[in-house]
Amino acid sequence: MVNKQIKRILLKLSGEALLGKKEFGVDPDVLIYLAKEIKSILDLGTQVGIVIGGGNIFRGEGLAQSGIDRVTGDQMGMLATIINALAIQDALERQGLVARVMSALKVNEVCEDYIRRRAIRHLEKGRVTIFSAGTGNPYFTTDSAASLRALEIEADLLIKATRVNGVYSEDPLKNQDASHFETISFDQFISKNLKVMDTTSIVMCKENNLPIRVYDINCDNALLDIVQGKNVGTLIM
Repeated sequence: MVNKQIKRILLKLSGEALLGKKEFGVDPDVLIYLAKEIKSILDLGTQVGIVIGGGNIFRGEGLAQSGIDRVTGDQMGMLATIINALAIQDALERQGLVARVMSALKVNEVCEDYIRRRAIRHLEKGRVTIFSAGTGNPYFTTDSAASLRALEIEADLLIKATRVNGVYSEDPLKNQDASHFETISFDQFISKNLKVMDTTSIVMCKENNLPIRVYDINCDNALLDIVQGKNVGTLIM
């Protein structure tokens, strides 16, 4: 991946990434920041797909722990991702970009149904394509949805945005002595039971030889550095 420009990426954003300084919902300043970061790589000709979580509004697993039926909770979480996707679409359009939201659930009044060939066509036309509602199925995380969509659109790289600069042996926000990995294999990631992404998504990428780059969303121009092939964060491959 070093010194190789990436043609097409899938960017995985957590819902929490949109919180910014807020306790709930979406911070407009974060939306503007993300839109500018994405614009910088679009200007290079990189095609961008996005999968967004919904944890800033609802988390299906958390709702299930509070007594709500797990399937119902996951469906609520999927709808939350659509809200976030629409917010990102608006921010991108305010930067002069063209964006499309595609949903794994049918919500035709506000966005398109997810159709693989149509999604690829959007990307080829330079439209940022935002994939919402996860996989459309309960019990699957948006990390798994990101791996699935990345493979379906034949992305060169799956990029996972986090709050820290890559993958560590432990949570560096809790343990300052945690070791940072510049690169790590899929097998090592799984055997060490690291929690940056869920195991299903990692296995999917491993079996299809799709590399993952994990980086700190708060680092300015990090996305630009990644698509230009620079070593940022951690590479899982």
